[in-house]
Amino acid sequence: MRFVSFTRDGAASWGRIGPDGAIIDLGAHETDLKSAIAAGKLSADLDGPSLARGEVRLLPIVPNPAKFLCVGHNYESHRVETGRDPTDHPSIFTRFADTLIGADDPIVRPTASTDLDYEAELAVVIGRGGRNIPEAEAMDHIAGYTCFNDASVRDWQWHSRQFTPGKNFPGTGPLGPELVTPDEIDDLPSVRVESVLNGTVMQSATLDHMLFPVPVIIAYISQFTPLAPGDVIATGTPGGVGAKRTPPVWMAPGDTIEVRISGVGTLSSTVVAEA
Repeated sequence: MRFVSFTRDGAASWGRIGPDGAIIDLGAHETDLKSAIAAGKLSADLDGPSLARGEVRLLPIVPNPAKFLCVGHNYESHRVETGRDPTDHPSIFTRFADTLIGADDPIVRPTASTDLDYEAELAVVIGRGGRNIPEAEAMDHIAGYTCFNDASVRDWQWHSRQFTPGKNFPGTGPLGPELVTPDEIDDLPSVRVESVLNGTVMQSATLDHMLFPVPVIIAYISQFTPLAPGDVIATGTPGGVGAKRTPPVWMAPGDTIEVRISGVGTLSSTVVAEA
């Protein structure tokens, strides 16, 4: 099953993608997708009005996560290109929910910098919360998967060893367009993550190149903080980021950047300058 969050005529709702591609509005059953996940209502049995895609504006797939956690340098190709030393544990940082945007929103290059980079990532949405989740049970805690672009303002990221400033400019976190339930993905390690900038493939790797696979990430994070339904974990980006190319490749106003994840979907964003 595939689900979306959206607004229609100024009102926020959520829905399931029907077999004909229409959106079945399920807002009468729960107020938003996070509430539906918590209530166990990601079901094909729920019904509602059918809406055409053109009638809605897509929101971040979870507009209101209590926690949005990111994994840094989680592909060997990206670790090598950044010159980071190998580690025994995942590198974890946070994004603020108010930096997230939907698939219909542009990425905003801030006035403070032109060093705006792309990072294609698989995002995991937690379905069943918990603390100290064993690796062997971690996959049972997943509600679904979606695409994420961890658009990064690199010079601000590199002001110090802390990532937070460069990862939290407004309008730099496209998340969506759909939440894809785990039963839609037959072989998670073979899923391919790519970024495509103005038609050129910039990043491409399968999930089996992760240094810390999804169950390890969930188990590790849940040891230091409890996870809750609707929390989101961005699992890292492959090598090929713009900052490590010669010369560097930065996203600029007018560009189109796509995150393509096999079996999950395509998240396409245009880039605009901050007003």
